[in-house]
Amino acid sequence: MDSENKLGDYLRARRALVRPQDVGLPDYGQRRVPGLRRDEVALLAGVSTDYYIRLEQGRERHPSDQVLRAIAGALRLDDAAAAHLFRLGLPVFGARSATSLTVAPELSRLMDGMPDVPAFMVGAAQDILGANAMARELYRGFARYDNLLRMIFLDPYARSFYGDWDAASRLAVSNLRASSSQFPADEHIERVVGELTLHSPAFANLWARYEVRPRTREEKHFVHPRVGELRLHFETFAVASAPGQHLSVYSAEPGSASHDGLVLLRRLAEHATADSGDSDQVTALERGDTRS
Repeated sequence: MDSENKLGDYLRARRALVRPQDVGLPDYGQRRVPGLRRDEVALLAGVSTDYYIRLEQGRERHPSDQVLRAIAGALRLDDAAAAHLFRLGLPVFGARSATSLTVAPELSRLMDGMPDVPAFMVGAAQDILGANAMARELYRGFARYDNLLRMIFLDPYARSFYGDWDAASRLAVSNLRASSSQFPADEHIERVVGELTLHSPAFANLWARYEVRPRTREEKHFVHPRVGELRLHFETFAVASAPGQHLSVYSAEPGSASHDGLVLLRRLAEHATADSGDSDQVTALERGDTRS
């Protein structure tokens, strides 16, 4: 879990990722710590070394907008990483929690109305809040279809399901960092981070890198046990009526092998749904429920 000095933790982690040659500084060989030294960041940002040290140590709690912009430039932060820096450094952003873990009925109907593609709702902590039949069939090999981070880091099946597990895990963690930045007071996110930090060294190592990248669109590579390889385009849409929730959709290039794979996946989903319906009917008859 993060310490109370979140801004300092972030600054230390980010400067460790920047090499002197990346910012035009001489590199005189072996260094005691990776990345930039604190005096080098201060030089690049145009602030005193003493001020920057106090900022990292948490003794300076109110940096100005200009100082944060200068530090973001010194550390070569992209837009998402810079936004995270501002949320940590400027109390004007306040503390927020994500919305509930319940999906609106209208959104459930929307997903069910997309029978040709996997579609599912994800919360701020990467919980699976709802899914259509195609998405459930895509992820059927996991022991639990409940949280993308738990599935990636705690289920051994993930190593064979994701074509590039290392890339998938890194993107998932950087996306969770983005959510934690947007909702810093969300206790559920904190619980998920705590659980994964305790049970997965791989997650803990990636979490400590403080990489921030909200997930918007990606090219995904899966290996489904019954369909085979799937190379899908991933797109996510923020739900304006429920901050923190996103609708995620996979699609494939028409005429491609992956498009044919989605056709097969839909057939498997339809069979699974039919089998589930038959099972529900048998259960109803066993308990004497004859309602149609």
